[in-house]
Amino acid sequence: MTPTEAIQAAIVYETKIRDLYQDSAASTRDPTGIRVFSLLAEDEQRHLDYLHHKLAQWNETGMIGIDDLKSVVPSARMIREEMAVLKETLSKEDRTDEKRMLAKALAVEVETSRFYRRMVDEMTDDTRPMFSRFLEIENEHIEIVQAELDFVSRTGYWFDIKEFDME
Repeated sequence: MTPTEAIQAAIVYETKIRDLYQDSAASTRDPTGIRVFSLLAEDEQRHLDYLHHKLAQWNETGMIGIDDLKSVVPSARMIREEMAVLKETLSKEDRTDEKRMLAKALAVEVETSRFYRRMVDEMTDDTRPMFSRFLEIENEHIEIVQAELDFVSRTGYWFDIKEFDME
C-alpha cells in the first residue's frame, strides 16, 4: 500500500467512527453518554483534520513531518475516576440504546485499531510513526468505550478488572 492509499484508507476509518459517535451523541438521552460520545466524535474529527493535512503534505513534498497528535479525550485513568463517582448514583433506567451504541462503537474502534496495527507493521516510510500514534490513541478509545459499556451493562467488570464475585 502506498502512503497516499494508507492515509486515504485511514480517512475512511476515521470518518466512519466519527459519524458513529456523532449519531450516538444525537441519539442518546443520557447526559454522560452525550458527553462521552461528543468527546470521542470531536477527537475523531481532529484525526480527520490531521490526516487531511498529512495527505496534502505528502502530496506536496513526498514527506510527512512528525507533528504531535494529541487526544481531546481524557485519559482512561480520568474516565475511571469520574465513572467511579457516577457509579454510586447510576439510576436503574433501561440503558439498552446506550449499550447498543457502545457495542457498535467498540466494534468499529477495534476494526480501526487493527487497521492502524497493520499500517505500523507494513509501512516502512515516514507514515509509520504517524500510524503508530494513531494506534495508541485508538487503543485508548477501545479501553474507554469498553469501560463505558461495562458500566452501563453492569457486567461486574471495570476496565477489565472484576469488581465483585457472586461466590
